[in-house]
Amino acid sequence: MRHHGRHSLHLITLGKDSGTTAPKNKPWQVSLTDPASIVMTDFRERTFFKVGEDEQIDEVLMKMKHAGLRAAFVMDKHNDKFIGLITSYDIMGEKPLQYLQSTGFTEHNDIVVSDIMETLDDMVVVEVHDVEKATVQSVLDTLQECRRTHLPVVEIVKGEAPHLRGIFSATRVLRLTEEERKIAAKG
Repeated sequence: MRHHGRHSLHLITLGKDSGTTAPKNKPWQVSLTDPASIVMTDFRERTFFKVGEDEQIDEVLMKMKHAGLRAAFVMDKHNDKFIGLITSYDIMGEKPLQYLQSTGFTEHNDIVVSDIMETLDDMVVVEVHDVEKATVQSVLDTLQECRRTHLPVVEIVKGEAPHLRGIFSATRVLRLTEEERKIAAKG
């Protein structure tokens, strides 16, 4: 784990590359030995979906559904600092009920993003330099080992706060590797 300023990131390492340098398959199918970078949503190419910490979770879930996404990055009240991550699984899972039970609130409408989001202090991330050396299989293994549906990717420059570079989505990686995993299961 590395410490950056007042926040600590739980930095994990992905497995090493098996020697494959470029994908051989069609864009909707990837091999488990392909470079991890081809299944990463790169924020240099696409903007990331953001929500405010004070937004009501049911409204955020509707925004995610409308955008076709399952995760959103949470920004502070001034919309200038990244402070956490919330997923549709968080909103539809046990977290809202646990929050209501712990606070004494009775209405689901009382819950805002900051009440159930994963904060920077709790977040597990990978560093972009590790992604450059990893395979798709190592991403799948890491998502499973960490029991995460999403794995943010950060770029760390000495003396600066970590910068968001991308994200891995377990659903996307599983969909892109489905054919190869089916063949492997039969063999």
